[in-house]
Amino acid sequence: MDKAALLALQNGSDVRGIAISTEKHEATLTADKVTRIGYGFVEWLQKDKNINLNSEKKVKIAIGQDSRLSGGDIKTALMAGMAPFAIEIVDVGLSTTPAMFMSTQYKDYATDAAIMITASHLPFEYNGLKFFTKTGGAEHEDIEAILEYAYEIPEAFAEEEQTAVVTEMDLLSTYAADLQEKIRKGIASAENPEKPLTGRHIIVDAGNGAGGFFVERVLQPLGANTSGSQFLDPDGTFPNHVPNPDNKAAMKSIQDAVIANKADLGIIFDTDVDRSAIVDSDGKAFNRNNLIALISAVLLNAEPGATIVTNSATSAHLETFITGLGGVQDRYLTGYRNVINRGIELNEAGTNAVLAIETSGHAALKENYFLDDGAYLIAKLLIADAQLSTEGKRLGDLIATLGQPAETMEYRFTIIEEPIFEVGNAIIKDFAAFIAATEEMTLIADHLEGVRVNLSGQYGEGWFILRLSLHEPLLVWTIESDAVGKLPLIAQTVLPFFKGRPELDTGHLH
Repeated sequence: MDKAALLALQNGSDVRGIAISTEKHEATLTADKVTRIGYGFVEWLQKDKNINLNSEKKVKIAIGQDSRLSGGDIKTALMAGMAPFAIEIVDVGLSTTPAMFMSTQYKDYATDAAIMITASHLPFEYNGLKFFTKTGGAEHEDIEAILEYAYEIPEAFAEEEQTAVVTEMDLLSTYAADLQEKIRKGIASAENPEKPLTGRHIIVDAGNGAGGFFVERVLQPLGANTSGSQFLDPDGTFPNHVPNPDNKAAMKSIQDAVIANKADLGIIFDTDVDRSAIVDSDGKAFNRNNLIALISAVLLNAEPGATIVTNSATSAHLETFITGLGGVQDRYLTGYRNVINRGIELNEAGTNAVLAIETSGHAALKENYFLDDGAYLIAKLLIADAQLSTEGKRLGDLIATLGQPAETMEYRFTIIEEPIFEVGNAIIKDFAAFIAATEEMTLIADHLEGVRVNLSGQYGEGWFILRLSLHEPLLVWTIESDAVGKLPLIAQTVLPFFKGRPELDTGHLH
């Protein structure tokens, strides 16, 4: 086994790779590697998490998957790696990432750990693994340890006795019933306590991922009319659109469906339902900065003065909005584990951080284990929507004062020299010096990630950020302007800096 190839499967705080060979890509997440990872995970539980496999109560590990074509084969390979251990493997079938964590919390499951087979919104040929214990999701260093144990698998492993026991349970139904009860309790309808969404027309776009359950097992039992919902059947080829609330085509799909069906609300999930977004009856999308503002407004109404943790590339208008509601925005590093850990850290230090959220749609609420759960986020917004409707208002009214940029643009520059991280950071350092020498572009001091700049004068009011991508060899330059027609002038001033860097591929610029 090539150790470097095994370790290369690490993707921050999870594992990802190509599970199905195509004309362009050869499989990297192979059965052999997955079997090793299954073995390494159990070793990690014993050695790093102090979970005793020899206790009277048998250790339980749940395994679930989204709709990807390779999910079944990966599950089989994982179980093969766990087979020599005296554990109970709970096969929950089709599931969501947040549901897998909740298996460690529900009394009827009480699992010691869980693995979700998913690669989120990536193309069909990809797959991956997310790991949980009762205390939360795996960290970057945990994945390193799991892969190290996977590499060290004993040569006689295949000859060891198969002692693991496999049982099957329907976790998704339990998780859906839990969401139902939380929505009922949140709305507290005296008129129709069992079906508090009666009279509401709400449609769902699951993108053929794992989120289709939300229609039949959550919305319909609560009384909602769900006609017009689309792409609910799990299909790992993703034939209709990428299941990703941050994708323009996917969002247009749910926006068009809401308008065509004259629905009150539209909901869209990503493949494994740890991200979501919502659309109002006019087809207005609440994703990215709008989604952050919306859930922030809901939470700050209940907990005035609370802190909202976000990633760095959020709109300047968002900070103004949160501050205007009496809250505090804490801009932090990109990466859902980064913002979640920041939220946890702030609370441990005595700051009431109620939300950790990224513009990509990962939203983790303090009240929900700081778990990035797209379905729970939607549940909170449905509760708020029901309360607003009694006042003749809609969700959009909560963010009526949120400023919107006139124009936005994003450039992605591929770094073509190694080592990527060092080269990227060197360019960022030089970029800061370039900006410091440019009039009417002001560096924001003490910004944690990359370079953030405020614009003024001839460039109009606005801002931009240059940062290094977490997972790809890219520098990402994101611009927002409050004045129409200023983006060409900003680009004219700044793009020569990038064109002059031989470490970057700028052939796409014109």
